[in-house]
Amino acid sequence: MIITRRAFTAVLSLTGLAALAGFSPLRLIASAMAQSAADVAKPVSLPDMALGPANAPVTITEFASMTCPHCAAFNADVFPKIKSTYIDTGKVRYIFREFPLDIKAAAGSMLARCIAKDDAGKYFAVVDMLFKQQSDWVMKNTTETLTRIGKQAGLSQEQVEACLKDQALLDKIAADQKYASEVLKVNSTPTFFINGDVIKGEASFDEFDKKIKSLLKS
Repeated sequence: MIITRRAFTAVLSLTGLAALAGFSPLRLIASAMAQSAADVAKPVSLPDMALGPANAPVTITEFASMTCPHCAAFNADVFPKIKSTYIDTGKVRYIFREFPLDIKAAAGSMLARCIAKDDAGKYFAVVDMLFKQQSDWVMKNTTETLTRIGKQAGLSQEQVEACLKDQALLDKIAADQKYASEVLKVNSTPTFFINGDVIKGEASFDEFDKKIKSLLKS
């Protein structure tokens, strides 16, 4: 499936997000397969937002869309257990990468980047807030609600508006998504890579726990 510029423009006219009309068309690849850890770890356009030590024996990379309900459920039910059990104990480095499935998701990702700047801890906190308030800002007036969230995080209305009009930031998110789609074969969210091995969909903590323990033993 190809998301066209015309389709994005039509959606934006209904949501008040016309500033994002330049969102690049993305080709979604139908097949999915495990990739090498090196492919997943390759530097992309935006700096990685990560928790946990860089030299941790296990690296989990999540590709998520801010409007994806399965991603929000994972964030609420599974991620906190992974964080307390493995990230906070230094066994796992956890990387979050944006894979927006629609224009509203792109706007949410842009806002998180603008609020956090280079602060990964702050970024994860904003992502958590966006997921928890997903029904509010996705289903209702998106621009108005994102502006409120931005203000709660310390941005002015002008700063929020400038963020959502930042074409350079949007282009980087689109470029990184294109790499994930074409090279890593990501075509749905959430998609996870654990030291290069792929898990697709809203997996349970037990599934992650089993995989992480096997990698730690090896």
